[in-house]
Amino acid sequence: MAEVYAQKAQLSDKPVTIRGKVVKYNAGIMGKNWLHLRDGSGTAANGSNDILVTTKDTAALGDVVNARGTVRTDVNVGPGYAYAVLIEDAAMRK
Repeated sequence: MAEVYAQKAQLSDKPVTIRGKVVKYNAGIMGKNWLHLRDGSGTAANGSNDILVTTKDTAALGDVVNARGTVRTDVNVGPGYAYAVLIEDAAMRK
């Protein structure tokens, strides 16, 4: 995750595959499922330890998944929901 944050400018609008553990899962919001993944890299202080993924696929808390989607930067989806980096429209597999 930290690597994607560190290279967010170069990766913006490009496909990536990341692997991480599902630590938060919200289903059916704005027509998508929203997952937070962590892989043990990065720090909580700058938010690079956690990355948000949107997908049509499902997962459960604790699942370790591969997510392939497009990097988006500086995304604001409403008051209090702004993200420096997220992976959009990911295909997931365990």
